[in-house]
Amino acid sequence: MTEFFQNLNPLFYSTGIIIGAGVIAFVIHFIIFQILRRLYGITSNTLYGSLIKHIRRPLKYLIFLLVLNIVLPVVELPQWTNYFLDITFRSLFIISVSWLIITLVAVGEDIILSRYDTSVKDNLQARKIHTQIQIIRKILAVVIIFVAVALVLMSFDRFRELGIAIFASAGLVGLVIGFAAQKIFGNLLAGIQLAFTQPVRVDDVVIVENEWGRIEEITLTYIVVRIWDLRRLVLPVSYFIEKPFQNWTKVTADILGTVFLYTDYKIPVEKVREELHRILKDSSKWDGKVWGLQVTNATERTVELRALMSAPDASSAWDIRCQVREKLIEFVQKNYPEALPKTRAELNKAEDL
Repeated sequence: MTEFFQNLNPLFYSTGIIIGAGVIAFVIHFIIFQILRRLYGITSNTLYGSLIKHIRRPLKYLIFLLVLNIVLPVVELPQWTNYFLDITFRSLFIISVSWLIITLVAVGEDIILSRYDTSVKDNLQARKIHTQIQIIRKILAVVIIFVAVALVLMSFDRFRELGIAIFASAGLVGLVIGFAAQKIFGNLLAGIQLAFTQPVRVDDVVIVENEWGRIEEITLTYIVVRIWDLRRLVLPVSYFIEKPFQNWTKVTADILGTVFLYTDYKIPVEKVREELHRILKDSSKWDGKVWGLQVTNATERTVELRALMSAPDASSAWDIRCQVREKLIEFVQKNYPEALPKTRAELNKAEDL
């Protein structure tokens, strides 16, 4: 049977061998993922689910290249074709292995992060781990890509010699490139520093550029802040190393909120204090830790009352502040309308001429 195929046109024979390699690779890939799906359906293990999600494409190409490498010696090809296929195979194999390693790093990230839930209220440790793992994964991806590119270039003699010549005559060119890229490298170093010092973490509540928002994404070069109105503020990583900003969840997520009320001097402060306590006890947003009402200022026209309350997080603090402000205004309007702010004027009767 083999002699029959070899007597055919070598081109058809070679094509048939390559197609056969593709079919074998497809069958192997199909069997592997069927086993993974069956295991995931039985155990719901994060490992199997993440493998199915990430490694499908790189593993498909890698299996094909490995099978092709096994069957190619059977194919009789011209010498120049063998050289071309050898170089091509080596480059594609390096790219596929690098791609697979990057996806395996992503699998490791999924496994680690599955143990730390950021949706719970006390999620400080979880957000810290999420931030570190995400930045480390991106650093590893950059390193793997860099190494892969270097290995591919070293597969070609001309590029290897060119690289040696460039390194040998770097001189002024290296200085120019280094100066031009200092911002890029500065951001990369700032990203590495941020991963370990963590002035901000994923899902932290921050105020930057006079905007309130949450840290949505951290990369090696920039950070995305999701502002309260769903706009996105994109800032370089170095911004959070070099410039001051407010982080409301650096240590804990709980926060104090304040509401200011301006009334006339006739306001019964104790009654307002009692009403504030009642409002807070009826609110699901109050954590029950801190509350108070004080007269913090008095001008010639009004008295300034400051209501203080605690909340488990910044979003709850915003909601409870709006709720308290609304209900206290309603309370004063309904029960003490004479205590609303007013302007007093005294009219003197004109003297008779």
